[in-house]
Amino acid sequence: MQQRELASPFPAARGRLGNGTYNRPASDWEQQYRRTVVVGDTLATALVVAAIGASLGDREATHWHEQWGTLAVATELLLLGALAVGRSWAPAVLGQGAEEFRRLGRSLFTTAVLLALGGIALTSRPIKLWVFVAIPALALVTMTTRYVLRLRLHRQRQEGRCLRPVLAAGSPATVHDLITRVRKYPHLGWRIDAVCTPDGLGTDGDRLDGVPVVGRLTDVAGHVHRDGYRVVAVTPDPHWTPEHLRRLAWNLEGGDAEMVVAPVLMEVAGPRLHVDAVLGIPLLRVSMPTFSGGPRAVKEVVDRLGAAFLLLLFAPVMAFVGLLVALDSRGGVFYRQRRIGKDGRPFMMVKFRTMVAGADRARAGLEDLNEGAGLLFKLRRDPRVTRVGARLRRYSLDELPQLFNVLTGSMSLVGPRPPLPEESAAYGPDIRRRLLVKPGLTGLWQVSGRSDLPWEEAVRLDLRYVEDWSLALDTVILWKTLRAVLQGQGAY
Repeated sequence: MQQRELASPFPAARGRLGNGTYNRPASDWEQQYRRTVVVGDTLATALVVAAIGASLGDREATHWHEQWGTLAVATELLLLGALAVGRSWAPAVLGQGAEEFRRLGRSLFTTAVLLALGGIALTSRPIKLWVFVAIPALALVTMTTRYVLRLRLHRQRQEGRCLRPVLAAGSPATVHDLITRVRKYPHLGWRIDAVCTPDGLGTDGDRLDGVPVVGRLTDVAGHVHRDGYRVVAVTPDPHWTPEHLRRLAWNLEGGDAEMVVAPVLMEVAGPRLHVDAVLGIPLLRVSMPTFSGGPRAVKEVVDRLGAAFLLLLFAPVMAFVGLLVALDSRGGVFYRQRRIGKDGRPFMMVKFRTMVAGADRARAGLEDLNEGAGLLFKLRRDPRVTRVGARLRRYSLDELPQLFNVLTGSMSLVGPRPPLPEESAAYGPDIRRRLLVKPGLTGLWQVSGRSDLPWEEAVRLDLRYVEDWSLALDTVILWKTLRAVLQGQGAY
């Protein structure tokens, strides 16, 4: 089958596939993107250092001009060294997931510690300014730069460029699931070009979901060496015994292909997965979810301080919104509703009122028009919503008073959606795991489509958050929330 070549901003080597011609492999654009990130980190560090030096007064600059120069050079070298040692530029982590920012954060922390220790040893007077001003500024600039580059890369992937060609190998059912996920999330950078199945057949003859089936599972290594796939995605099938997987890994040696094995625990990932060697046997160790301890304490502190800061920042906006609500329709400015929080404890959630007075009593007459998925009640054109309320909902301004809930500890900045009592009463054992953590002002559901999500997908995202929570994941969600709110996606 002949397929159209997609133009890419990065050069790509051509190669022949058994089923046509593609840009092969994508290693050139990967290396180009990596170089762009390295240059971005270097320039960001130099920019911050120069800005701090330029902000010093003449007296200050004269007082420790030599120390500033030493610190500037030391910061540049230490940060770039920490980024290299910490594999923050590894192509496997660039452009997707929270791991990229987690490694960047560790490198910045390492740089701060080394600078502090060096300053103490050398009795450097400006070291406090450097550690507590320069490093946070570096974190802000470098993370922003990385995020902007990631947005550009994701935009190109949405257009079908900068994708890594993948050969999927497994049972038709598990490969179908993988193809569905890859097509739904093109920003992850995969493009499944070919499939191998146990009998060399797909669900539609020589195709599976429109992807050519090029051979049997025993033919995988030969196709990879001949056709230049960048990723071999192994999905569950009885054929994949430890002996077969080991032999496949040996046969792939010497090439550029990355072998990825999908575990049975599809929704467990991130910091909970560890690979250990016990008596020479590789074991996938799954640690328990963290619901207490140091990281959770940090989250509590960040929640309270963050809520206090945001309340001060948005105080004028909240006052203006409250005035608009009061002038638009009769009723109170705020709307209080009973919700279920951590461990099933009820609390009163506060929002700006977006509906006419007595809207709860009118819901019974609208049940037949419900457009919400699962246990949710939603209407795209709810007649109870006021004119101002529609605008507030579109940009989530009605949720700003929930910062008071975060400040008092009944909610978190990031977490699962806070359910109504009747919703939680209908939860099964699996869905009740959402109540193991505090509900959030935002969450994976917020940055993935909000009310447009099917019920099952919203539940899956909440459970994934509970299972795979980390401080880095919270940071990524908060960052993505701003874009979701500004675009008004899935809000009604």
